[in-house]
Amino acid sequence: MAFGLPNLLPVFRFPKPTGPYAIGTLTYHWVDTSRPELFSTNPNDHRELTAQVWYPAQNEPSASRAPYIQDANIVTPALGRLFNLPGFVFSYLKYVTTNAVASAPISDIKRSYPVLIYLTGVDGFRSVNTFQVENLVSHGYIVVGLDQPGIAPAMRLPDGRQISGLSRDQIQPLINQSIAPQPNPPSLNGKVLPDGIIPYFAQDASFSLDELIRLNQSDPDHILTGHLDLLNVGVFGVSLGGMDAAQACLIDPRFKACLIMDVWMPLDVVKTGLHQPAMFLTRDAATMRLEHQRAGGWSEKDIALTIDTMRAVYDHLPGDGYYVQIPNMFHINFTDVPYWSPIMPLIGFTGPITPQKGFDIVNAYTLAFFDKELKGQPSPLLNGPSTQYPGVTFEKR
Repeated sequence: MAFGLPNLLPVFRFPKPTGPYAIGTLTYHWVDTSRPELFSTNPNDHRELTAQVWYPAQNEPSASRAPYIQDANIVTPALGRLFNLPGFVFSYLKYVTTNAVASAPISDIKRSYPVLIYLTGVDGFRSVNTFQVENLVSHGYIVVGLDQPGIAPAMRLPDGRQISGLSRDQIQPLINQSIAPQPNPPSLNGKVLPDGIIPYFAQDASFSLDELIRLNQSDPDHILTGHLDLLNVGVFGVSLGGMDAAQACLIDPRFKACLIMDVWMPLDVVKTGLHQPAMFLTRDAATMRLEHQRAGGWSEKDIALTIDTMRAVYDHLPGDGYYVQIPNMFHINFTDVPYWSPIMPLIGFTGPITPQKGFDIVNAYTLAFFDKELKGQPSPLLNGPSTQYPGVTFEKR
């Protein structure tokens, strides 16, 4: 068994991103004093977020690379719960590094860079889409990933407090209430939530944008001040993070573009619609059924809800809209998890698509979308079906 573990759970490396910029990273702790912390039993607690910022940096080839997971010693045991595995199984992730350099000087090629906020799903953490984040930054974006209490598997706050996320069974009724409201709404620590939890999570994105305005005026690290282009801000998310991203775009017009990955839409978003340009990255129903056969989940009800609600929002967009289906992608293929172990496809967690091919497709469409909507740079990839990615089903409005 000891011989096999390094092969099954290798300390992998992230490929070098495709853009010309090197990558720097900083981490901040933000407290929203205007909102109570719903995931705390202490009524005096306020909402607290950990925000990691990745930004185009000056190249420092000899500098040490930042870890994939900060506070890996508390995060990796919690990840075991997601896969119903012993806590030590993912401990090797603490040795994985990224292409980023902590506190690197920001690139001076441009004065400022468009900003993107990344939101993750249940049991996700702020760097779980490093494949996507680093590629965007390498092409001239500043990306902010959030650890949100209630979603993140585990968080350590600056004063040493640790916050564990709710289990899926605990949080799912709160999510469902935002999708199909019930007459007897669920509650969380004594607070009744008739609108569910999605509006609360979406406010994290708006609050983060407020904090970025302050950061742009005066960064305590003296790196980012004046370099955030806050007139061109987008948001993207996977799974629950995709719901939160859509809700954030609904409530906050400061977000100019919305990328939603593989998830059904909150009722408010379906009923009201989005006014920003939006891209939906997902897969076909047959692939979802294959995932159900191999890994569970994705009932026919889930499949219909995902496809029907995403299409309902897409069909009523007043401006640019893109609906992209990538065959053979399982839900988890939209995150870094396929990198974690070559055994993932063998046990049914990831789809038949090769991990890197899936990542390349996601990155290509992600970059093309934000380049067009935030930088005004049209991409041939958004003109129609691509010969470069022949299996992908592409629709545009």
